[in-house]
Amino acid sequence: MPTRTPATLMAALGFPKHVDRLHQQLLGHSGRELVSVAAALLQTPEELMSALEPLCDAGVVRVEESRVFVASAPEVVARILAAQAASAAIVQAELESVAAALPFLTGSGARPAEGEVHDVQPLDGEISSGGNPIPLLTALMVQSRGDLLWLRPDQWRHPSEDAMGDFIGGLVSGGRSSRAIYPVRALTEARATLNHRVEKGEVIRVLPTVPTRMFIIGTTHAVLPEPLGQVDEPRSLIRQPGLVKALTYWFEALWDRAAPVSALTGEAEPRSDMQRFLVQQLASGSQDEQIARRLGVSLRTVRRRVADLMIELGAESRFQAGVEAARRGWL
Repeated sequence: MPTRTPATLMAALGFPKHVDRLHQQLLGHSGRELVSVAAALLQTPEELMSALEPLCDAGVVRVEESRVFVASAPEVVARILAAQAASAAIVQAELESVAAALPFLTGSGARPAEGEVHDVQPLDGEISSGGNPIPLLTALMVQSRGDLLWLRPDQWRHPSEDAMGDFIGGLVSGGRSSRAIYPVRALTEARATLNHRVEKGEVIRVLPTVPTRMFIIGTTHAVLPEPLGQVDEPRSLIRQPGLVKALTYWFEALWDRAAPVSALTGEAEPRSDMQRFLVQQLASGSQDEQIARRLGVSLRTVRRRVADLMIELGAESRFQAGVEAARRGWL
C-alpha cells in the first residue's frame, strides 16, 4: 500500500495537526506584537504562549521582547536536521558502548570454573505473583521489625490508600518510623493523601521524579517490582542482607537530594498569573532561557523575578521553590 505524502512541511517533520495548523496561522504574523497575534487568533496572550511551546522548543517560533517571530521553511529544516544529526551521534555512541559490552552479557562467561569456589549458597529471596499485595505487605510489617522506607511514585491512587495510611500510623505510634519519597506532582494530585500520611506521623520528601516503587523494612526485607517500575506483580521479596543494605544506601542517597514536605495548606493563596507561571516552570525544572523565551522578556528580567520569588518562598534552590509553592497551594 503506498504511503501518503504529508501535505505540509510541519506534517512532514512529524508535528501533530493542531501544531501544524497553528504554524500556518502564524506565518502571516511574524514580527507582530504577541498581544496583536493572540487577538488575531481569538486567544488570550497566555493561551497563545502555552500553544506556542512545542514550536518554541523546536526553534520554529521565538518570542522576543513581546514580539512573535516565525522561522522560514529553510530555517526550520536546517534547525531540525541539525538537532537530529546531534541526536543520531549520541545514539551511535550509545550503540558502540552496547556493542563493546556484549561479550560481558552472557552469564556463563562470568561463572567460575569447576572447583574455583566453594560453599556456594543461593540468594535469600523470591519472585512471586498472585495474592493481594496490601494484606501481604501488612502481614510482612507486623511480623518484622525496623523502620519503614518507601519510594511511592503512584500508590496514592489505590482505593486502599487511606486504610494503609491508618495502618502505618499505628506502627508509628508504636515506636517505628516511616519515611517516604514521592514525585513532586503528588503535591497537587494527592494533597489529601499526603496530609493524611503526615498526620499519621510519616515523614515525607519529594523529588522531581521517582523511578520505581520500593519498600524496605529495617535491615531485613526489601520489596521491589520485577522488573523495576510501577506494577504490583511480579514482585521481588529480598532478604539477602547485603542487597537490603545496598538498597537502603540508595534510598538514603535519594532522601538527601529530596525536599522536605510538612502538612499542606488546605486553601490556595491568591497568586498573580505571572507568579503561578514562574512556580510551574521552577517545579518542572525549566531553565531561565526557556522561561524568558516563553514569556517574551529578557533573561535579566526572568532572573530578577525568580530571585524575588525564591526570597518570598524562603527557598535555597529552584526545585525547593517549586515544592514550597505547591505546598502553599499556589499551583
